[in-house]
Amino acid sequence: MAMLKMSHLFLRTLRDDPADAEVDSHKLLVRAGYVRRVSPGIYTWLPLGLKVLRRVEQVVREEMDAAGAQELLFPALLPREPYEATNRWEEYGPNLFRLKDRRDADYLLAPTHEEMFTLAVKDMYSSYKDLPAMLYQIQTKYRDEARPRAGILRTREFVMKDAYSFDIDDAGLDASYEVMREAYQRIFSRLGLPFVICSAQSGAMGGSRSEEFLFPCAIGEDTFVRSAGGYAANTEAVTTPPQPEQDFSNVPAPQVVDTPDAKTIEALVEVFNEQHPRADRPWQASDMLKNVVLVGIHPDGEREVFAVGVPGDREVDLGRVEANLSPLEVEMATPEDLEKFPELVPGYIGPTVIGPQSAERALDADGNPVGGVKYLLDAHIARGSAWISGANAAEKHVMNMVYGRDFEADGVIEAVEVCAGDAAPDGSGPLSIERGIEIGHIFALGRKYAKALDLTVLDHNGKATVVTMGSYGIGVSRLVAALVEQNHDSKGMMWPIDVAPVQVHVIATGRGDELFAAAEKIAGDVEAAGFSVLLDDRPKMSAGVKFADYELIGAPYAVVVGRGFKDGVVELRNRRTGDSREVLLDNAVAELTQWIS
Repeated sequence: MAMLKMSHLFLRTLRDDPADAEVDSHKLLVRAGYVRRVSPGIYTWLPLGLKVLRRVEQVVREEMDAAGAQELLFPALLPREPYEATNRWEEYGPNLFRLKDRRDADYLLAPTHEEMFTLAVKDMYSSYKDLPAMLYQIQTKYRDEARPRAGILRTREFVMKDAYSFDIDDAGLDASYEVMREAYQRIFSRLGLPFVICSAQSGAMGGSRSEEFLFPCAIGEDTFVRSAGGYAANTEAVTTPPQPEQDFSNVPAPQVVDTPDAKTIEALVEVFNEQHPRADRPWQASDMLKNVVLVGIHPDGEREVFAVGVPGDREVDLGRVEANLSPLEVEMATPEDLEKFPELVPGYIGPTVIGPQSAERALDADGNPVGGVKYLLDAHIARGSAWISGANAAEKHVMNMVYGRDFEADGVIEAVEVCAGDAAPDGSGPLSIERGIEIGHIFALGRKYAKALDLTVLDHNGKATVVTMGSYGIGVSRLVAALVEQNHDSKGMMWPIDVAPVQVHVIATGRGDELFAAAEKIAGDVEAAGFSVLLDDRPKMSAGVKFADYELIGAPYAVVVGRGFKDGVVELRNRRTGDSREVLLDNAVAELTQWIS
């Protein structure tokens, strides 16, 4: 293989940050010539970037192989039928790239490959003796992100490792899940990425158990919580500790009171403290029951209006609501949505006109409720608790509204934002809130896909049994960005040696054929010692530019053949620590090898 030289490398470094770059990894990967934007959320991997991507893939591949998984490769272009069988042709909604061939047949660009893995095992295996099985691929995926951002962190085309386990029973699935969980810990440890394992929602994937591997990072899109006692979870998966039922025997009957100009919680608290003061303490926002009207958008586009009741001192977290109602997408109701329900008076909505007590509510032939607005209560609201809420009339509210006496709900949901200081559901202390980048996600899928696609095998008794599955994903291209976020300074990137595009950057600074020949010989000797090398042999480029490129590109070590050359001395540099040392030219490779080891 020819030596990699700057004079021939397909590379153009930039001194200024790209105008659309928001995060450091995006800025540096573009400036250093690792990636180039093609269109929003779509990037070309240039030679240096591709080298890093392949090295990260190799770490993932080695640990998957060590865990007993076998690699295969599915096409990215897939027919509609398997995804229709699992309902995901519709459930994926606008995130799915759909297309037609010349015969007008429907296809998609795969966002994930559960269906393909399931059908492959169905085609090949028929007995419990064939199981357990664990398969994986490293493949390009496609999702039509509404707002691609942060360079290669959130894109429309990305590289992912997805693995799937197949077992005869739940005990087998639990064992496979733990094998993959441990493999993920080894992968991220080898890459030098700190990580937190967080409980997560399974969402559209389904399944009984789900955990995210998050890299704690201020620019991360995922919010997670953890306690000093070891609890950690994505905020969407945090559950509220059970609320004990309250005694309402001394709570008076509901009373409608005038509340002029009290459309906000703050104004309502002020009105009650002025006109209806309590003897024991002032009224607070937490005494108010706020009813927020939302819309759940089904995969087929149908809009379902519903209301969520939350304590007045909390805000609704649409992400948490959506995670609990998957595959619905959730948004705030529009004025057009509210026009269909004249009984709802904006700013004064109370529970008496929504949910089971609504006059609009009826039952169908099977006894299921139809009509009216479905009503869900946040899990912080205890049965028997008394509230102030809207009276469904302008400038009027009701006090002494008791949940379980004066109104009911259609269900309970985790709806409000998680706040710092909230109690961990396992009792391990108060929660802190942090941000992170999702770098891996594992699911105990169960039998959802196997049932939909009729994946069965004969068990020990010769009876057909539905196979149970696990799913295990790593965003490989996203890991490259995460590594940059973890390993950079103001001058550029500082790659860990196992994933660096090159491990040693040999820089010739000065004039004369003899100096450049010596630099090339050192580069050759470093390669012969087993290290990957980039030689900066550009004869007309200033030393300042060469050093700036070295710091930007981020090779972990450098050999500088420059001003000390005439005295038989070269300089060794460690990009990650900033250390440097001068050594004799003849000892350079041996000294470098020892320093690296």
